[in-house]
Amino acid sequence: MTDESFIESRPSIAFVGDSLTEGGRWADWFPDRNTHNLGIGGNTTDDVVARLDSIIELRPEAVALLIGTNDLGTRKSVEHLVRNIEFVLVTLRRALPGTRMLVQSIMPRGREFSAQIQDANRHLRQFAPSVKAQYLDLWPAFSQEDGELDPALSDDKLHLNDEGYERWLSELRPALERLDDAPPMSRPITIIRPQG
Repeated sequence: MTDESFIESRPSIAFVGDSLTEGGRWADWFPDRNTHNLGIGGNTTDDVVARLDSIIELRPEAVALLIGTNDLGTRKSVEHLVRNIEFVLVTLRRALPGTRMLVQSIMPRGREFSAQIQDANRHLRQFAPSVKAQYLDLWPAFSQEDGELDPALSDDKLHLNDEGYERWLSELRPALERLDDAPPMSRPITIIRPQG
């Protein structure tokens, strides 16, 4: 088997998001997968909506989505970001019926954002099953009691340091294993013919 055919035979996954995702060394961390780093620094949910076609063109077997914190940083409402994420998930599900999807909760940052982030995450947790997506709650692993991002994991209350990425991976690895073990997303459609 050539290196190229080995790469092609590995399950593909697209990591979609902003600078948090962009900073990940996904190919190193998941050598058994064909990884696509679709994290772009500064991206908001509007930006992900605008580049949905490029995600769909890759036809990944799995998508891990983490987006939304920059919306709050630019004073967009919780309703706006949740609606956009729901649109992204519905569009991906329609275009890629067999793709497994993992929606990750928005991570904590400065405590002044805590209530909005937790509100958005509640909506995302409730919505995910409706598009057969799994939900990964990162809040308990990253948040302090006051709702601020654990300072051991970040130098600026937003971006992750090495320890922050290690913490993320400790949550993400088992979540992706559960995603792999889930039943296939697309099933043949059975047409039931009327009797008589």
